[in-house]
Amino acid sequence: MGACSGQAKPEEAARPVLVTHPVASDHTATAFAGEVRAREESPLSFRVGGKLIERRVEVGDHVRKGQVLAVLDPGDLQAQARAAQAQLAAAEAELGRARADQARFGKLAGEQLVSRSTLDAQNAAATAAQGQVNAARAELEVARNQAEYSQLRASRDGVIAARQAEAGQVVAAGQSVFSLAADGVREIAFAVPEGMVASIKPGQPVQVESWSQTGKRWNGRIREISPAADPASRTYAARVTVDAPADALELGQSARVFLPTDGNGGLSVPIAALQREGGQPAVFVVDAKSSTVNLKPVQIGAFGEDRVPVKSGLSAGDWVVAAGGHLLRNGQKVQPVDRDNRPISMK
Repeated sequence: MGACSGQAKPEEAARPVLVTHPVASDHTATAFAGEVRAREESPLSFRVGGKLIERRVEVGDHVRKGQVLAVLDPGDLQAQARAAQAQLAAAEAELGRARADQARFGKLAGEQLVSRSTLDAQNAAATAAQGQVNAARAELEVARNQAEYSQLRASRDGVIAARQAEAGQVVAAGQSVFSLAADGVREIAFAVPEGMVASIKPGQPVQVESWSQTGKRWNGRIREISPAADPASRTYAARVTVDAPADALELGQSARVFLPTDGNGGLSVPIAALQREGGQPAVFVVDAKSSTVNLKPVQIGAFGEDRVPVKSGLSAGDWVVAAGGHLLRNGQKVQPVDRDNRPISMK
């Protein structure tokens, strides 16, 4: 009976919606979280194994090239050096005897008192003795070098970035004891997801912002990107060189790398403005004459930090619903407002 009544259906009240114009996509960028690192980072290790008896530096200490960082117990290595010294002395004594015999038999051979074969045997014995001396001298040199290797020295000027061993620990040859971040160029290390690695190339310009200096950005460039993904995170390691003052970035600081997207004069809208129509991206656009919204399909680019570039489907003069689009429907009457909730006139 209600359907048969002559009363007209009450008109639906206009819903307030936040609207905005698309802006140039030059203002959008994909942001990656990164960390300030040294360009050259070296793990430092002993060339011989042994018990670590002394550690002379802490994490964060600045060290100079050649400075002693840690010491192994040198007792066994010094004993090996003394044994090699004794072997050299014995070989030199044997060489002296062999040369004396060689000279004596040479004189006797000249007087034809011994055979030629006997003289040849003495010459061979002297040559062999000389070889033993050379070998013993080389072994002594190796033993002395190994005794020197009981001291771990800094390979260059830098900062101790990490420590992997403590005094009293037995370490193997080649086992990392410290990580040294060399002085010089600082870079930003960050990870690139699989879906974006194809769009990032060495030499590509970026901008870098330190978390401790928000709003201040420096120009940079992609220096390298790994050709293989990390097996655990499935991301690609990348490095950025930064045109920043020497003291502007400290090791270990957090930073953000901004990769400009669609810097071709296109437009961008807030991410919250995006809707879906038939599985495709779309945005609600307000019709200025009727004050109604229409869902308009668009073609978008890679997502930025809070905006997304629109490659086609919009013009700079369109009024786009910036938020709350999931509560709207095609043809619904709206009241456009700005961020201060003030009505916007579209005429």
